[in-house]
Order: sequence, then structure tokens, then C-alpha cells
Amino acid sequence: MAKRKFFIDTDTATDDAVALIMALTQPDIDVLGISIVAGNCPADMATQNALYTLELLGSKVPVHVGATKPLMRELQSGQHVHGADGMGDIGLPLKGRTPASNDGVTAIIDAIMNNPGEIELVTLGPLTNIALAIAIEPRIIKNVKRVVAMGGTAVLPGNITALAEFNFWVDPEAAHMVFDSGLFIEMVGWDISVAHAVITDQLAAELRTVGKLGEFAIDIQKALREFCRTTTKLDGFDLPDPIAMAIAIDPTIVTKEANFFVDVIAGDSPARGQSFVDTLDTVSRRPLVAHASGHGDRCHPVDRGATANRASCENRNVRVGGCGEP
Repeated sequence: MAKRKFFIDTDTATDDAVALIMALTQPDIDVLGISIVAGNCPADMATQNALYTLELLGSKVPVHVGATKPLMRELQSGQHVHGADGMGDIGLPLKGRTPASNDGVTAIIDAIMNNPGEIELVTLGPLTNIALAIAIEPRIIKNVKRVVAMGGTAVLPGNITALAEFNFWVDPEAAHMVFDSGLFIEMVGWDISVAHAVITDQLAAELRTVGKLGEFAIDIQKALREFCRTTTKLDGFDLPDPIAMAIAIDPTIVTKEANFFVDVIAGDSPARGQSFVDTLDTVSRRPLVAHASGHGDRCHPVDRGATANRASCENRNVRVGGCGEP
């Protein structure tokens, strides 16, 4: 049986690193490439973090540097959460490795267009690279097989403001562009991880005994664990990116899902980066808008019994997903 083909877009910090390990150790998945986006930390740091993680695995998957800042604003990173180096500040040697290229956006486009209908795109950070790729080559919308995006929240509050999740808040213009593009997106929200996937200290200790990768996966969460203890008041720490990757790898783990229209609020209002999930189906009550495929701007809520909240709209083809029932 032919292997599934993944392409991963990441702002590699501690939870991204765990998600990369998950994907790169799957025997039936071929990760064709990894693109880096600024988010959790600056792009140069995220690049070194990804390359270090791949080195631990003995992986030669090409890593391409993408956008070094959001589309219309300066980067406001998450280093206060993941550590100054994005990897927990535990003294890892995170310098001196060389990426395959400095054109992550082109790498995304080439992977999709050279493998039409085969690439499963998993996004773990701000959607800057994806927005740029769509702007440069809109045909990727029709040629990508699947998009699983970690971002947003279907249930408030967010994790960076009362209304927004970090990835969408960092580059709300990019997120808005992607969700307005016609892509069908499986959105895995932060609300899923904080509600259903908090790693307690006891569980962390158990996971650490798995082996060297287990030790690495837990040890790099040092700064995150402290942030969760002092700021979010969690009894442990949450890892949203691995949940998105788990759903990308095996969609059957989902136990509840629903289809809704989704938009992301751009600009600098207090609602910056908020994921608007139209659970009341208000958008479908508006006058229909012509669409290139002949469909109108109408959403069809669907309950398919899975652990994700998925939102789809025929016009925007947006699919929002996550694990667990909020």
C-alpha cells in the first residue's frame, strides 16, 4: 500500500516538536517536507528547533524557512510560554543547523501541485505561509487532499485573549484569508486540548519512562509547565499541536464532530483573531452569494459523531475540527 503524503507547516516550539515526532515515526506516512513560520518563536529559532527534533529521529525530511513575520504586523511571539528558545530553556544545542531552503511558501506550493489530490497539509502555527501560498498559487485549494489546522477555539475563552487562540491572533489577516479562500479545513481548536488533554505531572512522569523520545517530549515542556501553573492554572500542561496531529494521522479517534461556517476576525479590535463559529447557522439565512463552483454561501451543519468540532461551508469550504465535546 502506498504511503500517505503529509506536509507540515510549523512554528516549532515544544508542542510542535511532539507533533513532529508523532508524524515522523508513522510507518505509513511520508512527510514530504516541513515549512517554518514565525509564531511561538522567531522563524530562525523555530527552524533550529525543528532541525534538532529531526536530528533526534535521524530524519532527513527537508525543512524550509517560510514567513518571518505576520502579513501586516510585527511578530508577537509565544516565548513567554515555551521559553526564550522555544524549547523549554533546558540547555539544548539549538544552533548551527542548515535548512533545505529559505522558501517555505514555494515548498508548500510545489508539494501540492506536484502531488495533486495526495497531500495532507497539517498546520501547527499561524497561517501566514498558507495565506501566501494561496495568494501565489490559488490552484492549491483544489489540489490539496486535506487540511488539518491547529488554531482557533469553538468555546471561549481563548488562550491569548478572552476571545482568541494564539495562532489565529498572531496573524489574524492570514487566518481570515485562509478561511475565506474556499479550502475545506478541519479546525482543531485550543479548547479541545485544555478540556480533554491536560498532561498531569503523574502522566508526564509515566510518559518520560517510554525512552529517550519520551524524556525529550516531557523535558522540553519545562517552561510551559510553569506557565500553566502560574497563568492558566492548569493541573499540568496542555499540548494542542499533538492533538491536531493525532487527528491528521487517525481521524477515527474523533468521537464527535459538527459542520459550521467559520470566519476569523482580522484587524486590531478586542476581537482580533477570534474564530467565529456559526453554531446558529446565521450565515445560511443571508442572501446566497454566487460561487465559482455554482454553490451559494450556505453552510450545512452535520453531526457525524466524532471528537472534533468541524465546520464546513460550501462557499468557504471551511472545516473546523478538534477532539472531545466542549
